[in-house]
Amino acid sequence: MRAMAKLLIVEDDESVRTLAARALERAGHVIDIAADGAQGLALIRAASGGYDLVLSDIRMPEMDGIEMAKTSAALFPAMKIMLMTGYADQRERAEELNGIIRDVVQKPFTLAEIRARVEQALACFA
Repeated sequence: MRAMAKLLIVEDDESVRTLAARALERAGHVIDIAADGAQGLALIRAASGGYDLVLSDIRMPEMDGIEMAKTSAALFPAMKIMLMTGYADQRERAEELNGIIRDVVQKPFTLAEIRARVEQALACFA
């Protein structure tokens, strides 16, 4: 069994945020949550980029996940970022982030699926 990872979930939809947090906490990870990209970026800065993985929605008010990912990667190039979206056009926007993001998870997802995708992303960097 691998060590716990410190994860940040950035998602404006409270039900999705809660579902993902619960699934990943049950898998043994330590979870912080943010309701939008600006809040997520503030937590990333406060933690000095000390997250094992940031899991962010793309489409959010104030600051979207792509802007947050670009800013975070500029500040903390080693930090791993995974995006999630329910929109095909947003998925295409994420392609410009090759090398910055690890994966794009399609919503809606199951608890098992989000756990598996996070484990894969973490394993790639173990």
